[in-house]
Amino acid sequence: MTILVTGATGNVGRQVVEQLVKRGADVHALVRDPAKAIFPAGVTVVKGDLLDVDSLRSAFSGVSTLFLLNAVVPEEFTQALTALNLAREAGIERIVYLSVIHSDLYVNVPHFAGKFGVERMIEQMGFKATILRPAYFMNNELTIKDLVTGYGIYPMPIGSKGLAMIDARDIGEIAAIELIRREHSAVPLPLERFNLVGPDTLTGANAAAIWSEVLGRTITYPGDDTAGFENNLRQFMPSWMAFDMRVMSERFLTEGMVPEAGDVERLTKLLGRPLRSYRDFVSEIAASA
Repeated sequence: MTILVTGATGNVGRQVVEQLVKRGADVHALVRDPAKAIFPAGVTVVKGDLLDVDSLRSAFSGVSTLFLLNAVVPEEFTQALTALNLAREAGIERIVYLSVIHSDLYVNVPHFAGKFGVERMIEQMGFKATILRPAYFMNNELTIKDLVTGYGIYPMPIGSKGLAMIDARDIGEIAAIELIRREHSAVPLPLERFNLVGPDTLTGANAAAIWSEVLGRTITYPGDDTAGFENNLRQFMPSWMAFDMRVMSERFLTEGMVPEAGDVERLTKLLGRPLRSYRDFVSEIAASA
């Protein structure tokens, strides 16, 4: 009984691998370059690429449960559909797929629409899967820490509807729990969807206020300039990705990322502890400056 983790070197994938190892699972980690992969003892590193059919066929051999994570890249949808078709060919029935919250609502956001398409394929192909739908990652704040501390502004245009931000460590642990649950079940379990959210739903003003309290000085929220956000992102990412992020931020302003009733309680029960808070995350990264 083997669990294969794709995206194993990323923020979430690495957490999934570590949590599975803690739970005694037989873990295979799919990576492009094994020489650069550093994992806990006992993890089997498998060289492969989600667009390389032959490498996936080899990686899927003997696998009973799959964690499917696709990065935001132009080929994301093709990667996912290729992996699912080859998983079915290999006889893999048990899957945990990392989608995104409101994938069916943010219909004009490229990577959201792609993930919703994958969800539909999982259903129509009859996979027994858990579809995890995380909200905004707290870990994104690592990319803006220097702007916050250096310029006294919270620059993410997240608006006033609110985002239920979640820590990637919580996402990884929840994913591992679900993978183990499906792996150990005597029969494949029915398809389920979980919204993955944090304990608080934060506006731009809320986030700035928390940074102010943690840093002991005023941090302001300058507003909802999505065009400026796109232009800033273009300095360190491709234009197509910067535009994708802009369109996503526009949906933050109109819809937010608000949990459904019972989401927080469900996740708290699943973890057996409280979800990590935004305040604690900010305190942690501020202390590491």
